[in-house]
Amino acid sequence: MLVAERYDKIVELVNERGSIRVTELSELCQVTEETIRRDLDRLEQAGRLRRTHGGAVSVRDQQPETPYFEREVAHADEKRRIAEEAIKLISPKERILLDASTTAWYMAARMPDIPLTVLTNSIKVALELASKERIEVISTGGILASRSLSYVGPLAERSLDAYHVDRAFLSCKGVHLERGISESNELQARIKGQMVGIADEIVLLADSSKFGVQAFTHVAGLGDIHRIITDSNLAQDVREVLTERGIAVTAV
Repeated sequence: MLVAERYDKIVELVNERGSIRVTELSELCQVTEETIRRDLDRLEQAGRLRRTHGGAVSVRDQQPETPYFEREVAHADEKRRIAEEAIKLISPKERILLDASTTAWYMAARMPDIPLTVLTNSIKVALELASKERIEVISTGGILASRSLSYVGPLAERSLDAYHVDRAFLSCKGVHLERGISESNELQARIKGQMVGIADEIVLLADSSKFGVQAFTHVAGLGDIHRIITDSNLAQDVREVLTERGIAVTAV
């Protein structure tokens, strides 16, 4: 089998099954696992699939993100209140991370012009902070996800490895008491999982509509979250469970 033929077969198998492991591809293609790993790296660079730990997933099957303009107006009042509360946690000279959520953008719009370093994968957040002279903005770069106006992919993930922040402000598609936080697709989940790993404190910004929801791809367990800022519609029993698990909950 020629290399190009093997590439096509790998992509076909990944698309048929949604995901597949290196060991299985090695048997089906009759090459070593090391060869398959190199193949997957090259196919990911070409945008034909996405690497995972021990295998690959189809990019064709990724659930589409909600366009930014739709997210911007959904639960807008709650997101603004959550953003304003989150800003109260920030002190001058801190290093913080803002993801590409609309709530993070609301934070950027209301952020006072104080000495800060802000790391972000969001074009909207970076542009919003550009006019604030005392705030240093660092963008990850990477593949542009046009629906969310965010940078994702291997370059964005590797960029995060170079940094450490005091506090990361993240949102998500779903918050489940047993299954943790989740995102709509693999690319967003991977970069947010990377964000969780580089911060001393993780602050989850999630309006009450996201609780009880399990989206497509797992990001992190609730044990990785230190603080949640939500709205006053969150059920009292859910708040109590979160508090019992050592998570500080603020409802606004």
